[in-house]
This record gives sequence, C-alpha cells and structure tokens, in this order.
Amino acid sequence: MPQNLVIIMSDEHNPYFLGFRGHPIVQTPHMDRLAARGVSFVSAYTPSPVCVPARAAFATGKYVHDIKFWDNAMPFDGSVPSWHSLLRERGHQVVSIGKLHFRSSDDDNGFSEEQIGMHVINGEGDLLGLIRDEDMPKRKGAYKMARMAGPGESIYTTYDRDITARAQIWLHEEAQRYSRKPWVLFVSLVCPHFPLTAPPEHFYRYYDQDLPLPKLYEERQKPQHPYIEDYRQSFAYDEFFETPEMVKRAQAGYLGLCSFLDENIGKILQAVEDGGWAENTRIVYTSDHGDNVGCRGLWGKSTMYEESVGVPLIVAGPGFPGGREVTAPTSLLDIYPFIFSTVGAADEETVTASHPGTDLAKLLDGRFADRAVFSEYHGMGSKTAAYMIRKGHHKLVFYTDYPPQLFDLKRDPEELVDIAGLPSSKNVMRDLMAELAEVCDPEATDYEAKATQRKLLERVGGKERVIARGDLGFSVPPGIRPSFD
Repeated sequence: MPQNLVIIMSDEHNPYFLGFRGHPIVQTPHMDRLAARGVSFVSAYTPSPVCVPARAAFATGKYVHDIKFWDNAMPFDGSVPSWHSLLRERGHQVVSIGKLHFRSSDDDNGFSEEQIGMHVINGEGDLLGLIRDEDMPKRKGAYKMARMAGPGESIYTTYDRDITARAQIWLHEEAQRYSRKPWVLFVSLVCPHFPLTAPPEHFYRYYDQDLPLPKLYEERQKPQHPYIEDYRQSFAYDEFFETPEMVKRAQAGYLGLCSFLDENIGKILQAVEDGGWAENTRIVYTSDHGDNVGCRGLWGKSTMYEESVGVPLIVAGPGFPGGREVTAPTSLLDIYPFIFSTVGAADEETVTASHPGTDLAKLLDGRFADRAVFSEYHGMGSKTAAYMIRKGHHKLVFYTDYPPQLFDLKRDPEELVDIAGLPSSKNVMRDLMAELAEVCDPEATDYEAKATQRKLLERVGGKERVIARGDLGFSVPPGIRPSFD
C-alpha cells in the first residue's frame, strides 16, 4: 500500500556516532528509538564523500561519473531528472526544507515547494577545489575547525532550528491538504557539519567528562598513504590543534552537535505522531557522508575510510520490522527506487537500468548480501581519483595514481592493516577490481573529471584568480553573506 514519506538528511554524520551503534559516549535517544522500531542498515555508504556530488547523486539515483557533477564547484542544476521532479510530474506533493547544496533556488530543482534552501555560494561553490595539480593550495580557512570549536550558537545551529520548526509546521498544517496522493517531505539539516560550535547544554555534557583521543590520533605524524598526505597538506585542519585541550573542545563540539541533531529529529518525529501520520508514513534518516572527527589526525570528509565514506541509514514505518539490522552493503542510491515504491510510483520510466540502486525493502531478506557497493571522489584536496568497492567483508580503495588499499572489515573493522600487497589477498583483489571495472573505467573517469575541472577553472578566471578569491571554509545559509579567507 502506498505510504507518505519523510526523509531526514543530516550533513557529515559519522555513522558510528550513534547510541544504538554502540558508541560509548554519544547520546542519541531519538535516533536510537527510531532504529528500535525500524531497520538499521549498518554497512551504508555515500556515492561520494563530499557534499555536492553526494547530494546530486542522491537526487538523481545515479553515480557521480554518470551525471558529471564532479565536485563542490559543479552543483546540481536540475538538468538531470531527479526523484523529486519525477514525483512532482506524477502529481505528488514533494516539499524540501533546508540544505540542498544545488546551484541555486532560481533553478527548477524539481520540488513542489522549496523552503529556505541552502545552496552553493554565488552559484559557483568551492572553486578552489578545481585546483588538483602538484601545486594544490593550502586552505586558509582550515583554522576554523579548531578555533570555532566550543559552546554557543552558530549560523548552522540557528539554521537547523528554523528548518526543524518549519518541518513541524508543515506536518501540522500543510500535510493534510495533500491526501489525494502520498506526499514526500525532505528535511535536510546541516549539523553535525562544522563549525564545531554546539549549544551549551549539549557541549558541556561531553566536555565535562574525560574523552579518549580520536583513533590513531597520537600516530598522526607518521607517514600515511599518499592520498591522505595530499588531503592533509591541502586542508591542514590538524595544524591548528595546538593543544590536547583544543582537540577535546572539537570532540565535545562534534558530540554535542550529534545530540543537537538528535533533538531536532525527535521534534520532527513527534510532529509526525501528533499530526496523525504514523500509521501511513515511512521515515528515513541518513546523512550525505560521514566525518573523520580527528581519526588519524584527519578532520572533515573526503577519504574512503569508514568514518568518512560511511553513513547512518535507518528506515522505519509500515513494512519495516522493528529492531532489525541489515549488514548487506548499502548505498544512498538505494533510497532512489525505495522512494518510488513507497509512494506507489515505481514504473519503468522512473526506475531504469541506468539507476544502479536496489530498493531498500528488497535488502531485508538477505538476497543481496554479496552485492558490491561503489563510491568515488574527484574533488578538493585530491590529486588523483579515489574509488571504493565494498563487497562482503572486504573493501578495496583504488587510486589511479597511487597504490591501492584493501581492508578486511570483519577482522579489522578499524582499518588498521592494509592487506592489498599480501599474496593471500590476490584473489580478493582480482574480484574487487573486476567489480570496479563493471562500474567504470577508473583511469578514463579520472581523466574526464580533471579535464572538465581544468576547463571550468579557465572559465572562472584561472588558478591565480581562484586562489585570490580565497577559501570558503564552509557554505552559509540563505540570507547570510559568505566570508572568504
């Protein structure tokens, strides 16, 4: 039976920072309860560990290399059919509230209604990320990660409060107007994306206790994989963490923002209940990508480690049994066909062979346990493309210009030991490389992405002009003037 659908997406939520996932410190009672009455997909991945490509892929249900929105300077512009545009064409009310990170609200982004949409700055986004050669510039705004961490309100927490309030109002006052066909409400929050400024009541619950250092933080000065060294040299976030106290403030800030996110999700879920929608509405919670949160001395996203490329994914409501965990590898692209089936609009025109996702409902019975899931990265802080293939308990990370990495996530869930060069890994490597070749030609895709980026860099004034423009640090909500460093 067709259902209404509420999709809640956060930004940069490390999938381990959830109470029900066993995190020893973070408090997320509302998300824990959502997982208890629904299904948690515990091996879920983003199609790209950075905002703009991930959100474009999520909107279209297609891989980044198929839609060509390669990085944070190439935002979605409505030119490729999306789940929201196709549902709108079929008479469904599809409402977006909050962050989209598309090109502009002036574009037709496919929604019936778009409220307080946050998009890339000036329709251009992060032009600095187009520079991916040997002289990749160091980010001047990197200091904000460390120095803005602490208690208080930021433009993001204020924005999230507004998004949450508008979602509550829509569920109480507007949803009832659209009873002819199932509706979809897309609520896109920004936290726990940095700045790591958390409301005091959330910050101090973590700051006032002992916090262990992030994983491998004490070994951060040791040489790492060359891809990671490129990222660290460009973003240089950790250079500004001058004392253990600053690290703790950042950790407490991130933990506090996770609890602040949970508080807002609780308000939205309560509005679903109070509006009388619980019996005929499914709920999805996920994030566009994760966050390293200091692991290995890395902050932000952009890597293929689980902390960054992994995402939380919970589905609750009719047809999804309570307290279930699905371990099969899952992708945000699997939400695309799930949306159409949920609202009763799945057909050959909406979900085609060019959409690689599998309906989440079909993953419940274990039939797809051996499937391969793919992610890719062609953006800021990287000199070479990075590709991930997860199949079973193995994960391959392939770089066009650097040695590959291979992890056995069953024996080594923390990704401490790269087994790519072991003779015993030869067959697994061959299998996963064949899976990668089924998705794309990695060298040709890397070449195409870089060629497109070079052309755009020339069109916007060249390398010197972009460097002079400066670093965004992070995007800003609508109505706020951006600040470059």
